[in-house]
Amino acid sequence: MVSFQKNFCVLKEEDILKHQMDAIERVSVVLSITEVEASILLRYFHWSVGKVHDEWFADEERVRNTVGILERPVVPPSDDTELTCGICFDPYPPEKIASVSCGHPFCTTCWTGYISTTINDGPGCLMLRCPDPSCLAAVGHDMVDKLASEEDKEKYNRYYLRSYIEDNRKMKWCPAPGCEYAIDFVAGSGNYDVSCLCSFSFCWNCTEEAHRPVDCSTVSKWILKNSAESENMNWILANSKPCPRCKRPIEKNQGCMHMTCTPPCKYEFCWLCLGAWMDHGERTGGFYACNRYEVAKQEGQYDETERRREMAKNSLERYTHYYERWASNQTSRQKAVTDLQQLQTHNLEKLSDKQCTPESQLKFILEAWLQIIECRRVLKWTYAYGYYLPDHEHAKRQFFEYLQGEAESGLERLHQCVEKDLLQFLNADGPSKDFNDFRTKLAGLTSVTKNYFENLVKALENGLADVDSHAACSSKSTSSKSTGCSSKTRGKGKGSSRTGGS
Repeated sequence: MVSFQKNFCVLKEEDILKHQMDAIERVSVVLSITEVEASILLRYFHWSVGKVHDEWFADEERVRNTVGILERPVVPPSDDTELTCGICFDPYPPEKIASVSCGHPFCTTCWTGYISTTINDGPGCLMLRCPDPSCLAAVGHDMVDKLASEEDKEKYNRYYLRSYIEDNRKMKWCPAPGCEYAIDFVAGSGNYDVSCLCSFSFCWNCTEEAHRPVDCSTVSKWILKNSAESENMNWILANSKPCPRCKRPIEKNQGCMHMTCTPPCKYEFCWLCLGAWMDHGERTGGFYACNRYEVAKQEGQYDETERRREMAKNSLERYTHYYERWASNQTSRQKAVTDLQQLQTHNLEKLSDKQCTPESQLKFILEAWLQIIECRRVLKWTYAYGYYLPDHEHAKRQFFEYLQGEAESGLERLHQCVEKDLLQFLNADGPSKDFNDFRTKLAGLTSVTKNYFENLVKALENGLADVDSHAACSSKSTSSKSTGCSSKTRGKGKGSSRTGGS
């Protein structure tokens, strides 16, 4: 795949718990406090061991008062004297009474209800305090384990586990639906694309799907544009005209110029000049031609309206061009992922048997599919990049389309080879003498395609700054290779056919 240095680590649930226990143990040992108190401190300071140490040694008393850890816990009486619960005010023997470090007595039934209510209110239960309104003593994990129901314990432990990730700036949950893995990210490399064990790749910075080499701002604008109503309005403006009477937009879906508005309006007018149809006759050119439009246009009556409609149509055609290719590469990538899974689960073993080749020697096919999946992702986002590339920067656009065309051409050759040429060996009755040639060809195409895309990625991440040094190469190659890519942008025929399906 397109290579970059790995700067993240995927954490499973057991890894997160281990990190939590290590942090609690370190704080407990250094500060000479219990592990329950250490966990209370860490939760308050967002699981930052360094922050806990700094604040504690700067002003221990202030930290204790703020967090709710008493220096001298109150010990409840050990005799058989009954104690009154501070919530229900009923007397209870000492074994039915529980309290935290402050010593305020509450019966176990009231404690269970208090803890349950707080847990069901949300993650705020992790900062639980004594039920006495005037007391700030913290309630630790041990009290929850002792008095909460099994269901509430499970909820509390889930909040407790998730707090370690959600309070840590260097960690995030994988945004894929149903994924329980977290990512520990190391900043500084400049690359924000990470890949989870669930096979989902996303951008650490904006949590959208991985979009290297396009920046997060461009991705955000592109996604917003794809989902916004602006393109619908552009289509309406480009492909419809307002009824002269009721002003509702009308699309021309038949050949003749005689238009009839929908009920209750039912106004009949000419599509060309928007005049009343009853006024059309021999003097205006007949029912299928209207010279009044041309006269009015020459007089400047329709210039602004037509100019706006033409601009909207051009804008829509340009957007459709880039969106179609963006979406098509996304579809091709999803199909490649499915084909790779099919190969790994069924076809690899089948191919190994038919060609009498160990599976370990068929990794070149897996590498080809992985390269295709990564390159389809990169190519997809280059179309979003191209859409927002300023039109006046002609040299950069020409250089971009040259690099994109080279990369896309290489990718198509690779994809076709692994998708179609592989079938003859899968469907063969026995070993083929051409299989080694196929191996050499596929490995070569994989390497070449990787180089093309590495060059494309580097160029885009540098803002196409190398355009001057590559100008000669670009101008020489444009006629033979880049013209195909450029002609897509200028192709009116394709643009027109796509408009109706937007």
